[in-house]
Amino acid sequence: MEQSTNHLTVSRVADPLRQLSLERLRERTSMKWRTYPADVLPLWVAEMDVPVAEPVARALREALERGDTGYPAGTAYAEAFAEFAARRWDWDGLGVDRTAIVPDVMLGIVEMLKLVSGPGDPVVVNCPVYPPFYQFVRNAGRPVVEAPLDATGRIGFEALEAAFRSAAGAGGRPAYLLCSPHNPTGTVHSAAELAEVARLARRHGVRVVVDEIHAPLMAAGTRFVPYLSVPGGEDGLSLLSASKAWNLAGLKAALAVAGPAAADDLARLPEEVGHGPSHLGIIAHTAALREGGAWLDALLAGLDENRGLLDALLREHLPAVRHRPAEATYLAWLDCRGLGLGDDPAAVFLERGRVAVNAGTTFGPGGEGFVRLNIATSPEILTEGVRRMAAAVRGERAAG
Repeated sequence: MEQSTNHLTVSRVADPLRQLSLERLRERTSMKWRTYPADVLPLWVAEMDVPVAEPVARALREALERGDTGYPAGTAYAEAFAEFAARRWDWDGLGVDRTAIVPDVMLGIVEMLKLVSGPGDPVVVNCPVYPPFYQFVRNAGRPVVEAPLDATGRIGFEALEAAFRSAAGAGGRPAYLLCSPHNPTGTVHSAAELAEVARLARRHGVRVVVDEIHAPLMAAGTRFVPYLSVPGGEDGLSLLSASKAWNLAGLKAALAVAGPAAADDLARLPEEVGHGPSHLGIIAHTAALREGGAWLDALLAGLDENRGLLDALLREHLPAVRHRPAEATYLAWLDCRGLGLGDDPAAVFLERGRVAVNAGTTFGPGGEGFVRLNIATSPEILTEGVRRMAAAVRGERAAG
């Protein structure tokens, strides 16, 4: 039997978020489950508490059975993403001939910045934003220029143009690193907003590099717009990956995509960069994109339920926390300033509540008093996490 949803069609796939017990999850050896002591409930880093999608597991088993563990080759990943983009986003502009495989999205971003800017050239970001934007950009020798989001968590265009003007005034070749959808707020930029980004970038001579890793993770009723599809986005460079949507961070692979006017830039990417992705990663990601649609739809339905559950839990147990359910991603950006816990409430939640969330301060200006919480877990674990946070606010030490 097939069941229609407000995303696509789910065919006999159970909610992946409800399939693993806490005891089973604690057997994992990844960062999410081994960074903190065993009595801490981890609701922080972007790993999902889900089993591997069966099409992905099957593709990996078959590769191992034939000993297919060599170096990556070919365009299967790009072709699969082009097919996925056409199905999910009604976008046929992902030209396979304008793509390159890269190790992962952040390393791909660094390589794209090397193509369109030089050492010392400024890079504009919208804060608060994913902390590696600061770390990787600065490690690449580029200073960061901040353009704060507005009070609703969307791009503030006056601030953005001021940042573009400042960056362009410094000389060199400035760039703008756009997060779309935005992490940590979960904001999905509209076509009109993205077209305005392109217009301002063109006016000020700023090149746009966009991280679209969360693009498959749309909430119900929300539509993702690829930056390269909007008027003026033709000279943009995008980074895409199946890693977030299918929980494949440990299987490294990502795709760099150039707009038609940026094809010559991408052609200058050093050949050795393409040696960085894992061949098994590319096999896994390709299988996810081609055969993992039903699994993804089941996940999206579960995430929609968890967004509603989190909102209800906060209203009941932590009514002073302000929360706007995200339009995308599986991350929740919680305004905890009303709790009186200072700039870093995550530290209090960890110490008293034994629950780990990301500190808003690590996301740059505008993150003070906020935390980022990962909802890609079971309803039971999510409920327990909020219960522990509430206990921490009451000054109680939660039992592990």
